[in-house]
Amino acid sequence: MTSATKDELLAGAVRLRTEGRPEEARERLLTLTAEFPEDAEIAYQTAWAHDVLGLEAEAVPYYERALSAGKLGDEDRLGALIGLGSTYRVLGRYGQAVEVLRRGVAEFPADGALRTFLAMALYNTGEHHEAMELLLRVVATTSEDPSVRRYRTAVEHYASGLDETV
Repeated sequence: MTSATKDELLAGAVRLRTEGRPEEARERLLTLTAEFPEDAEIAYQTAWAHDVLGLEAEAVPYYERALSAGKLGDEDRLGALIGLGSTYRVLGRYGQAVEVLRRGVAEFPADGALRTFLAMALYNTGEHHEAMELLLRVVATTSEDPSVRRYRTAVEHYASGLDETV
């Protein structure tokens, strides 16, 4: 099979998922991943197809394979980090979720979605203070609400000192 054919088949499977046909996409991706087990992009798309179908446990090894291969572009790597971290959290594997999402935030510090998913995982591990601080900073820096924007400086200031009083 040529690289162009592989790329076309992968694009077709992704198209099926985005068109709301995830089971067909999953079937095609499983065939592709069997033929190209070391391909990070195929592994990532296979994980995503499993997640869309609510097959989180089955998605994990594909996310792990995609990330360990180290050959994903930035956008796909970001998606795989969010996907794996979120999937670990949904499966109750909170410590692993925090670890993956912290790694993601270290690599993509400006990404609000990563920080939000990390906050959820931190909540699950009992790290409520850090979770709240992260969420307040995301709200302060990304909100389009005029009243939040008006108090952005105060929200950012208080985010790290929620327990402080005067």
